Amino acid sequence: MSDVAAPDYLRSSLGDFLDAVASREPAPGGGAAAAVAVALAAGLCAMAGRFAEGRVDDAGDLVARAEGLRARVAPLAGEDADAYGRVLAALRLPREPDRAGRAEAVRAALSDAADIPLSVAGIAAEVAEIGADLAERGNANLRGDAVSAAALASAGCQAAAALVGLNLGDSGDTGDDRAARARRLVARAAAAADRALRVVA
Repeated sequence: MSDVAAPDYLRSSLGDFLDAVASREPAPGGGAAAAVAVALAAGLCAMAGRFAEGRVDDAGDLVARAEGLRARVAPLAGEDADAYGRVLAALRLPREPDRAGRAEAVRAALSDAADIPLSVAGIAAEVAEIGADLAERGNANLRGDAVSAAALASAGCQAAAALVGLNLGDSGDTGDDRAARARRLVARAAAAADRALRVVA
């Protein structure tokens, strides 16, 4: 991957995006895929919420929340690819004569790259909870879509949280709580997915 900005995946066809993920390029990778998965989950919530209007008093609010979350998470696919490009650029810096400077550049790029999947995980937990709510209270004909949304969001949350941990590595910064926050978000999303799945068990 070059140092130029990643393509605008929101303007790509689904087929082109899938081909890009499968290509012999490091990005788009797991972070972008997680963001897209969560955006799809939010879209399913919005659809299920629209079909719940007239049945669920706060259906309109649920739709608005889902659409807002979808608008926030979808662009993170490209941002994640850009952030990884900056990591690669840091890794290409010469080791000599400034080993310490290169190491700090790599550490800073990886730390910055952890912020994007953490945002994805936070959004995913919210989406999973909306999906669970709609699975329990929404239109029964859309129950499968709501359950799928919760399960997909939970999976996206778990993937994103794993990337947070990998990017942070063993930073030695005891004040950095991002990995712990990511783990809490995974537990929150998983609980929501379990709620949704119990509806159809």
